[in-house]
Amino acid sequence: MQEADLLETLSFIVPLPAPFQDRVNQEVITENFKRKHLLLRPGEIARRLYFIRSGFLRAFFIDENGKECTTWFMGKGDLMISVYSFFTQKPAHEYIEVLQDCKLQSISWQQLNAYYADFPQGNLLGRIVTQKYYIMSEERAIFLRSQTPTLRYEKLLEHYPDIEQQTSQNNIASYLGISRETLSRIRRKKLQMCHQTQNGENSAPIFNYKN
Repeated sequence: MQEADLLETLSFIVPLPAPFQDRVNQEVITENFKRKHLLLRPGEIARRLYFIRSGFLRAFFIDENGKECTTWFMGKGDLMISVYSFFTQKPAHEYIEVLQDCKLQSISWQQLNAYYADFPQGNLLGRIVTQKYYIMSEERAIFLRSQTPTLRYEKLLEHYPDIEQQTSQNNIASYLGISRETLSRIRRKKLQMCHQTQNGENSAPIFNYKN
């Protein structure tokens, strides 16, 4: 299957007229980055909005105790930005790190604002993207306050089934707001339950389904 690109994703959000599409095609930059590359560091200003054609990334900050705290994971088909820094053009407080070799397409803050000025659809596009990240931030805050660690882990696996092959257990634990030891206990318990289910298959039928 052909991978989606930035223009296709933007056009899905808001139908774009041909002149707008031509402009994006002319201005978008495609780059490849290796694992461990930092797209952004604290104190730098996020100048570009990235679309992930392939690969896996995270955003994180370092707390007052020197501990890394992962705030976002983003994979293929996602838009990746430092929301505060990009939309305010002020220094970032976080890192954006490449976890798996990636191919990214991007446009600059100046280009995006020119789209706002030149195309009616540009303002709508910007508003929808901003709303999306605001909603995601609110959902994550509620998620961390109201869900058990086990449910947080299960929800993360639903969204990113291959995440355990894409990043470390430390990163996953910090995203879930739990210790590495707690994550290990959750994983062991989940593995035991899977084994018990498999062992029971000989005596009773089990119907698997996906939501």
